[in-house]
Amino acid sequence: MGPSRRRSGLRLFCATFFIVLSLITPAAAAPPAKQLFGAKAEGSAQRPAPFGSYAKGCVAGAVELPETGPTWQAMRLSRNRNWGHPSAIDFVQDLSRFAAKQPGWNGLYIGDISQPRGGPMLSGHRSHQIGLDIDIWMRPADQLRLSRNARENISSISLRRAGGAYVNSNWSPQHHAILRAAAKDKRVARIFVFPGAKVQMCKEAKGDRRWLRKIRPWWGHHYHFHVRLNCPRGAKGCVDQAAPPKGDGCADAERWVRDILNPPAPKPVDPKAPKPKPRRDFTLSDLPQQCAAVLQSR
Repeated sequence: MGPSRRRSGLRLFCATFFIVLSLITPAAAAPPAKQLFGAKAEGSAQRPAPFGSYAKGCVAGAVELPETGPTWQAMRLSRNRNWGHPSAIDFVQDLSRFAAKQPGWNGLYIGDISQPRGGPMLSGHRSHQIGLDIDIWMRPADQLRLSRNARENISSISLRRAGGAYVNSNWSPQHHAILRAAAKDKRVARIFVFPGAKVQMCKEAKGDRRWLRKIRPWWGHHYHFHVRLNCPRGAKGCVDQAAPPKGDGCADAERWVRDILNPPAPKPVDPKAPKPKPRRDFTLSDLPQQCAAVLQSR
């Protein structure tokens, strides 16, 4: 056996040993799963499959979104989070082609999708773990020749006003059209935007309003909108989020806005209530059992 094969075999043995050790080590002493998944630079050599839920899982056989395409650019490349299930990569490319037809847009700037093997991230999101969550910048992608350095330093634009109760002057018919196109896509489960954007879309929507059900108000999400895809057909290890409530969801978004403008009084604190325990990091043993094989795969 040559030196290179011996080194490769040694690396595989060490990786396997470390993963097995993390599974049999008590949770309090086991390394955080985010360290294991954050260390992987490439997807696993497996058939594509999401395992677990959006905030507690991993993804096998993830595909890398090319850094630059005819109608998109992946941003913040140093994070190495432009990986996802093939259905997510296909969705990005499809929506970006639609966006490129909008006045002032040549496509989309794509933020985080997932790490190469999904799982908990070293920083930022709690979700984006199974390769089916996609952050899309609100900034019109008018320049698709940005350098790697530029993509680290350029910022998106905010669309909110009054703490998210209203949209600001950056809001455009193009934003509405792109969000509507995304929501109408059957692959999409829901889309998170700030409350004022949802209310504005409710005012502007005409005709069939069923797609509005998928547009959900949530904190933040004024520099980007967050698309969450359904579990792909046949993905038995994937756990879908419960479907949004029936209806267009506009009344719910209006309640969010009222609470922003007139915050409800804080609930009284019970001095005898036990203090909430700090959230601990997931370890590999907390995740679906298939995630060990995802990490171990070459």
